Order: sequence, then C-alpha cells, then structure tokens
Amino acid sequence: MKAAEDNPDPRDVAWHPRRRATLYGHEAAEARLLQAARSGKLHHAWLITGPRGIGKATLAYRFARFLLRFPDAGGRTSLQVALEVASARQIAAGAHPDLLVVEQAYDAKNKRIKSEIAVNDARLAGSFFALTAGAGGWRIAIVDAADDLNGESANALLKILEEPPSRSVFLLASHRPGTLLRTIKSRCIHLELAPLTLGDTLRVLREVSDAADEDQLRRAAELSGGSPGRALELLDSKGAQAFAAFLAKPKLTPAARIEIGNYFSGRETGDDFQIFCELLIAWTAARARE
Repeated sequence: MKAAEDNPDPRDVAWHPRRRATLYGHEAAEARLLQAARSGKLHHAWLITGPRGIGKATLAYRFARFLLRFPDAGGRTSLQVALEVASARQIAAGAHPDLLVVEQAYDAKNKRIKSEIAVNDARLAGSFFALTAGAGGWRIAIVDAADDLNGESANALLKILEEPPSRSVFLLASHRPGTLLRTIKSRCIHLELAPLTLGDTLRVLREVSDAADEDQLRRAAELSGGSPGRALELLDSKGAQAFAAFLAKPKLTPAARIEIGNYFSGRETGDDFQIFCELLIAWTAARARE
C-alpha cells in the first residue's frame, strides 16, 4: 500500500490493525492459533467472527505477523512479534511479499471505498498462491471482511479454499457469518470472538484515540457494546459532537435545538444523525434505570 499522504484511503490510519502491536481480550483465541501453529498441522483456513470493531482484523494481522516471522512456530509461547523486525515493518507498510489482503478497493476518483470486494480482487489470491513463499515459509491471505464478497468474488475465493496450496493460510474476518456461503464456512475452522470488557475497551481507546477527556472515553466505551471500533466512531462523529452539545445544555431551548440540529445540516450526515440517536436512546434508557 502507498504511504498515507499518497493514498487518501480513510482506512489507512496510524492504528490500522496491520500496525497494532497489542491485542486485548482475546487470549483464548490467540492460544488456540498458537497451539495450531505449534502442532505442525495448521489448518489452511480460519473464519474469525464476532461483532464489528472488536479486533478480528487485528488478530488476523497478529497471527500473520507471527507466522511470517516464525514459520515453524518452534517453542514459541506467544503470538507477540516486535514491530521493529523487518517482516513486521513490511506488514505495517502493506508491502510484505507473502501477505495478501483482500478487501474493498478504494475508488480514488470518487474518493470512496467500494461497496463490495470485486471478483478481480478475489482472483488475485489465485496468482498470489501460485508463487512460492520466500525461505520456504507461509503465504497468507487476509480477507477483511468476508461479508463484503459478492457472489462472483465469493466463488472465486472458494475455488482456492477447496484446493489450497501447501503452506498457505486464509484468515477470513466476518461480522455476519450467517451471510457467507456454507461451502466457504465448511472449509474453515470457526474462531468466534466476544465483545471486549469495558476495561479492555478503555485500554484500546487510550492507545488509539486522540481524545484526552477520560469521561468522553468512558462514555464511548460504555455505549460501544465492547467494540473499540464502534467507540472510535462515536468519539469522532458529528453525532457524538451533537450529543455532547446536548448534554452541555442546561435547558433544551428552541435556540439550543437549532444549534444541535445544525450539526446535521450537510447532505451526508445520515450516519452522524444515527449515531446521535443511538447515543440519545442509550442515555435515555440509562436515566430511566436510575
């Protein structure tokens, strides 16, 4: 991937999963992957599921980083790999020759992420796995997220899953596994992740968020349902700003209502308004329980 200044893809942020050194709350899943790697009989496809924003892609990159650094796992006791090593730096830059990321393409002309993973993007896996990994190691494909595959791209990926090359690993992240082809799911080992605890959600937010206000972080964490990704959306959106303005008003006068409404005056504020409504509903429900 190009450097952030040359590639305006909004996903290319400093805390992107490929750059994350730490993962909180998924120790059991990590232990299972480590055991599989150390067994010498690592299954070729893993379906990592759970709600959006809880660390599925972070776990996939973490495991890929481990396999590319320690191909035979040996006596390793953790998936931790220092980000300073050469292979980890390549992954962070999106430039490791033995790692393919299949995701929705960024449309630079229209400045938006495409709604689906196109069939041509999925077919890249075929040519990728036709090559031999460097130093006899692994070749790994991360699909983030498998829910974004359309019918054609799902079938293109399935063809490779059905006849996987040796020393190949697929790591598929999915928020909605029920929508995936049963034939894809049947070829994967299912690894289900749970939402994070409030404490772990806050730990992630303190590392990746620019918000310095601890009350803001805690409110977002409490409303996120254990999803740091969702909490970040809450913190960064106009909807969250409007909700903060609402909370700051001692009385909801007509002028105050107009001020809050101005946050949603643009043409593309539907998502922000939805976030505001979710925050307001959660706040109202909490007040009702008091």
